[in-house]
Amino acid sequence: MENCVIIHEFLDYLNFEKHFSEHTGKCYHADLEQFCGYLQNSSNNADSTGGGAGGVAVQTETQLQQLLLAVTTETIRAYIASLNDKQYSKSTIARKLATMRSFYKFLVKRSYLNANPVTAVRTPKQDKKLPKFLEYEQVKALLETPPSDTWLGARDRAIMETLYSTGVRVSEVVGLNIEDVDFLGEVLHIRGKGKKERLTPIGSSAIQSVQRYMEFRNRRAQSNGNFDSKVLFVNKHGKRLSTRSVRRKMDKYLKMAGLDPAISPHTLRHSFATHMLNNGADLRSVQELLGHQSLSTTQVYTHLTTKKLKEVYDNAHPRDEQQQNN
Repeated sequence: MENCVIIHEFLDYLNFEKHFSEHTGKCYHADLEQFCGYLQNSSNNADSTGGGAGGVAVQTETQLQQLLLAVTTETIRAYIASLNDKQYSKSTIARKLATMRSFYKFLVKRSYLNANPVTAVRTPKQDKKLPKFLEYEQVKALLETPPSDTWLGARDRAIMETLYSTGVRVSEVVGLNIEDVDFLGEVLHIRGKGKKERLTPIGSSAIQSVQRYMEFRNRRAQSNGNFDSKVLFVNKHGKRLSTRSVRRKMDKYLKMAGLDPAISPHTLRHSFATHMLNNGADLRSVQELLGHQSLSTTQVYTHLTTKKLKEVYDNAHPRDEQQQNN
């Protein structure tokens, strides 16, 4: 599949024109690879049984490209049915269908095809799942778990403080360089999804934690010539931390704090958004802080703020006040 021209062009388009992240590009690549496997198996089976529309055993990249360009709406529907048979989740099927839709939209745009065969295929209806969040006391317990008198403990506390204070993604935190932190203005320069950049405020508590960590970091860097001088959050070898490392560290502190081990670093992002809305922030501002392109993405958090809305209702509705006074 690597040498299939149209797939190679599509992946380059995602990378260089749409500025998709490396992770997203890999997901699209994997989805296309699975779809190609399905097309090859279907064609080979049709050839061996003498059925189908003259199936041909796929041996070359040219033949694979011909299969991709011959895909119809019925082919896509049959592929979705095969995924259902394999008991893929609705969300996974929806993602794979989105990959197909984008791929064939690209082929139409580049004049390989006249019409997108995926257009008429409906996305499976998703089960609505509200994002999990922590109550403030739980967040406080988690943030205070790492020891602040060791350099790794100070680092881990600074990372979690930053996640909760700003609501940024884990990938955005590990991508921070020292120059991205405005300690005086209490602002971070964030490089987000699609290589989009934004500025986001960071609270004084988080800033103090980062400064505390920097004192340890700078001392370590002086005695270790391998330290990356530009990276903010480094591992014990002085290199940039990975998102997986942050997850492992957080798992340890969740256990120490007696919190649900299913909580992830992303839960701090959900907690940030929920607490901001509960404390009076408007939806549009939270959208900007989270770096969401669409307001509809942020609106999911409004379902988590019903407790606050109920308090406002009880205190403000005239009929409710009358009942309380009787």
